[in-house]
Amino acid sequence: MKKTDLLIGFFIGLVATFIGSYLFLKTQTEYDLIEDFSILKTEGLLGKVVALGSVLNIIIFFILLKKNKEFMARGVVMATIILAITTMFL
Repeated sequence: MKKTDLLIGFFIGLVATFIGSYLFLKTQTEYDLIEDFSILKTEGLLGKVVALGSVLNIIIFFILLKKNKEFMARGVVMATIILAITTMFL
């Protein structure tokens, strides 16, 4: 049960970051996440976009803690850490 909750939280964190990044790019810039991935990477904006997209993870983290879903909240934190590490190497 704990491993599945951790995995569910991990996938929730990944999806929330993707949705947050997409919403930020659609509302605040002229870029699109899918088509302009290489442009964002060459301009050095990819890490910043992913960081702004991860703001949703903070909200989800506190909602999961409020509902006593600690292992799902750990999965969200794990997804955020893994995304931060992978963005450093991209």
